[in-house]
Amino acid sequence: MTEAAVLEARAISVWRGERHVLRELSFGVAVGECFKVTGPNGIGKTTLLRVLCGLLVPESGETCWRGRAISALGADYCAEIAYLGHSNALKAELTSRENLRCLVGVRRSIAAADIAEALQRVGVADCAELPARVLSAGQRRRLALARLWLWGAALWLLDEPATNLDTPGQQLVESMIRDHIRDGGVVVVATHQRLLEDVVGVRRLELV
Repeated sequence: MTEAAVLEARAISVWRGERHVLRELSFGVAVGECFKVTGPNGIGKTTLLRVLCGLLVPESGETCWRGRAISALGADYCAEIAYLGHSNALKAELTSRENLRCLVGVRRSIAAADIAEALQRVGVADCAELPARVLSAGQRRRLALARLWLWGAALWLLDEPATNLDTPGQQLVESMIRDHIRDGGVVVVATHQRLLEDVVGVRRLELV
């Protein structure tokens, strides 16, 4: 295990039908560290993230956060994580600004200035008053990244975060991850793209 790991996967095994997707997988991630999980499609990257965020219970093993099993932490663990999956999980009829006010507001108080700053940072400030349904796939992904940033979670669990993004969008994802781990956050990112190749504080695991 990584010294002083705050997130630990302890001998996690998951079956999908008769296929052993994850086999006694163990690792640890420390404060200020990013753990990059790679591998071909269907190898188990999404399955692993779903286990780490508590959406999927493994056949054996456990995920621990700050030394305690997440099954025992319940809502306390949920309050410390931000999960970005393949779906952007936006409300189609709400504007970009309304989406952030609603989806971030369920977790913490959010000021209008914070929303404006987030939209500016991810490059969709000019879409603030447009409903999410009319945004391009890349713009919706950027909006989901703004929500991720505003949540203020310690642990980011990211599944292909650069999906539908152009080169500047991929650079945005990298800069957000760099900033988060620099500020003492923890990141686990699953991707098949060439993200974070030269970023200090990134460890790698290839699923085969």
